[in-house]
Amino acid sequence: MIWPKLPRLSLYILGQLIGPTALFAFLMTTVVWLTQSLRLLDLVINRGQSATTFIYLTLLILPSLLVIILPIALFAGTLYALTKLNTDSELVVMASAGYSRAQLSVPVMIAAGIVVAMTYLCGLYLMPAGLRAMKDKVLDIRADVGAALLDEGEFNTPALGLTVFIRELNSDGHIRGVLVHDSRNKKHPITYLAENGQLAQTPAGARLIMYQGTIEQSDASGAQLSVLKFKSYIFDLDQFTGPARAADRASGERFLPELLWPEPTVKASVRAAYFAEANNRLAQPLYCIAFGLIALAVITRGRRARGAHALRITLAVIAAAMLRIAGYGVQGLATHHPALSVLFYLIPLLGAGIATALLMGFDPRGLLRAGEPAELAA
Repeated sequence: MIWPKLPRLSLYILGQLIGPTALFAFLMTTVVWLTQSLRLLDLVINRGQSATTFIYLTLLILPSLLVIILPIALFAGTLYALTKLNTDSELVVMASAGYSRAQLSVPVMIAAGIVVAMTYLCGLYLMPAGLRAMKDKVLDIRADVGAALLDEGEFNTPALGLTVFIRELNSDGHIRGVLVHDSRNKKHPITYLAENGQLAQTPAGARLIMYQGTIEQSDASGAQLSVLKFKSYIFDLDQFTGPARAADRASGERFLPELLWPEPTVKASVRAAYFAEANNRLAQPLYCIAFGLIALAVITRGRRARGAHALRITLAVIAAAMLRIAGYGVQGLATHHPALSVLFYLIPLLGAGIATALLMGFDPRGLLRAGEPAELAA
């Protein structure tokens, strides 16, 4: 195991990194999760679903959010923890005791490695599994025609060609005043009227049981109306539901093998989009390493003056943001030009390489001085 072999200072720094990273991840996930869950609130309320169903659906969104949030949380947590250690002069004391910058990078890279593993777990398995489970559940909710008829006093259209009006719905599930208009056959529309009824979920599906009513149907010309009275009539609601599952999965719902080796019938443009999505998932965790090195470089390099330190942090945040935005921009380009998928990996590796060069003593200001005239450089 690696943990006992680490110096106590490395374990101490690792503990200082994990706490803020977990806190930032929790706060950012909570905020984004709440905003995303509002999209499902209208569906759950209008379809008469329970709070448990709403919580279940929103939990399925979390892996797709964590893929984006975890690298950012690592950057923010590392930047905060190292800034605190630097402000408290703990890094100075460690350096005086012989704790080198290379040794300091070890706990940072271990923390980055942990987040990399979590990001891969979310991106390669939990995210597609969660998204396809959520889509299947949403399709089940929308296919539940019975739940869509619970709005009393309104004309509901749960499916094409079906209009249902319920005057009053009691707490025990009994209905007073039912109107069902079936216009699938435009030449022979049928209207069902009943004094009362009941909405039932049977093993065979959703059924509307009507009592003491009439069935009204007109002929093709509309000149004659036939009326049939009934004591009870069972109306099959499942005939209006669509297919229970989607025929195709979106790219976000597909696992990595499905993206890299899709079905032979998939179009070339869709294959390119799948290939870009696969490379994007494989490259996203690399930003954890780049962000960790950037945070380490900005804290340990340069003057310790408060103004210079704040400027370096600002520049690091801007650099990390530009790096991530560039990665998002590549996805659109790679969809149309698969050869550009290599940029998914080059962008985070370039950021990690520049940060490593800064840690090793590279000074970008030297390049600026090299281009100045001799008298100005002096």
